[in-house]
Amino acid sequence: MVKTLTRTNDTLGPVLIRLALGVVIFAHGAQKALGWFGGGGWTGTIGFFTAQLGVPAFVAALVILGEFLGAIGLVTGTFTRIAAAGIAVIMAGAVLMVHMPHGFFMNWYGTQAGEGFEFGILATAMAISLVVTGAGAWSVDRSLATR
Repeated sequence: MVKTLTRTNDTLGPVLIRLALGVVIFAHGAQKALGWFGGGGWTGTIGFFTAQLGVPAFVAALVILGEFLGAIGLVTGTFTRIAAAGIAVIMAGAVLMVHMPHGFFMNWYGTQAGEGFEFGILATAMAISLVVTGAGAWSVDRSLATR
């Protein structure tokens, strides 16, 4: 089972994707989990998800942990397929529940009520590509798979 999850190759493409996605998602996860970068922290995020989005607290906690720990998994290349699958589900959920009503584009000019879904599509596609390819070179997964 572990061998199947960690199977990957030595290519650099997945490394670039997982590092870029991992760093960006880490910042979002740290906002939610720790309150870093102007975020609401654990309590504020749970409150927002339950009150504003109508998401159960358990699901909100899974989103917070998925973003924060999943991003760490991506950056280190540890159980990348699991981390990426979680992030893909979270980002697809964000597109459908939050960003879709605001159109495609990000709110670059401050003229929309919220952010569009272009970022969510990119993040979801990046995550799905990592589910398919694995972590690539320079990863804990690669080390585990070659043992």
